[in-house]
Amino acid sequence: MKEYFVLMFGMIFVQNFVLNQFLGICPFIGVSKKRDSAFGMGMAVIFVMGLSCFSTMLIYKLVLIPFGLQEYLDIISFILIIAALVQFVEIVMKKISPELYRALGIYLPLISTNCAVLGSTQMRLLDYAELPLPEAILKNTALGIFGGVGFTLALYLMACIRERMERAPIPPALRGIPIAFLAAAGMALSFFGFTGIV
Repeated sequence: MKEYFVLMFGMIFVQNFVLNQFLGICPFIGVSKKRDSAFGMGMAVIFVMGLSCFSTMLIYKLVLIPFGLQEYLDIISFILIIAALVQFVEIVMKKISPELYRALGIYLPLISTNCAVLGSTQMRLLDYAELPLPEAILKNTALGIFGGVGFTLALYLMACIRERMERAPIPPALRGIPIAFLAAAGMALSFFGFTGIV
């Protein structure tokens, strides 16, 4: 249990995909204008990251390693799995919550090209590949879910900051994306304070 707590804390705060590894910056800046859309996008990313880490470890251990294809087809097969999961999320979200689907716009299908999702499938793949199949799948899935939670936390905090900045007297040259990048830099610096805890 302690191992999973360390993994959770590490993926959310210490090795946050957005604020520490700078992966997934495009949806982080694009969707963080409103809290509702940021939360919806975060939930979609958690789902996709968790399921893609589960699926990719399963494919890696049961198909790629036994046939000796792990050096040639791992990234291609992982991208196909992620793209299929994103299409599934897009179809379900369009049916269940059309408002959120419209609010996310182009950023929802961009989850499939989000480097944070692919990074979560590759992060500890070789470390976990040595473990027995159930433990490898469990740890890799936990890594994906906690990485998605970290992504959601960063996205939601950024949306809160940007909503408050809408009412702030910001110089015209800094409005929009420039002030968003400055706020993201400040958040990244604050998250670096967690370095070394785990």
